[in-house]
Amino acid sequence: MKGFLAADTAAGYLTVIARNRNGRTAVSYLPDCAMNHSVMLLPTVEKTLQDAGMGLADCNFFSCVVGAGSFTGIRIGLATVKGFCTAFSRPALPVTSFDAVAYTTGRTKTLALVPAGHEYYYAAGYDEGKGLLFPPAYLSREEAAALAKAEGYTIAGYAALPFEGSLQADMAAGLLAAIEGKGSDERNFVPSEGLQAVYVRRSQAEESHR
Repeated sequence: MKGFLAADTAAGYLTVIARNRNGRTAVSYLPDCAMNHSVMLLPTVEKTLQDAGMGLADCNFFSCVVGAGSFTGIRIGLATVKGFCTAFSRPALPVTSFDAVAYTTGRTKTLALVPAGHEYYYAAGYDEGKGLLFPPAYLSREEAAALAKAEGYTIAGYAALPFEGSLQADMAAGLLAAIEGKGSDERNFVPSEGLQAVYVRRSQAEESHR
């Protein structure tokens, strides 16, 4: 069994998961980091590794959530995991926020949504086996509802959503399930320099300077 360390800094919460090569797994989930990922990430990594009875050198790979979500949070997670990959010559397993949401819904066709503000969402659609059907897009509330109705998606997200019948994902469980699912295929791994953020649209700063 492969050992790994994974982090999700893409939203207001913080998730860190460590699994040693014997399968012992530790999960740290902070529901409200008040966007203090830069302060909280490394201490949480240290605690989670201790709880799993392992060190960074025991990891066969490192993983992080690459977006969509907070631009600043994503960059913090990416920089940290890239540093670990480089220091220990390990590959990276990128996981999207959409993956982590979709992997909590079982064998259900899922439209994973990440709030983007002002009743807009970052969205991606998955089939029952968690294959990507609808690539990441920026949709209004009305567009997301229409897509879900037309294609038979169940809507899910990490936060409560204003859609009838929508599901709220357990993001720690979703990250672990996504790693287990995607990690079974070596083609999903990348070298540290291949670990890139998923930005569905430009940041507000980039938009204002167009």
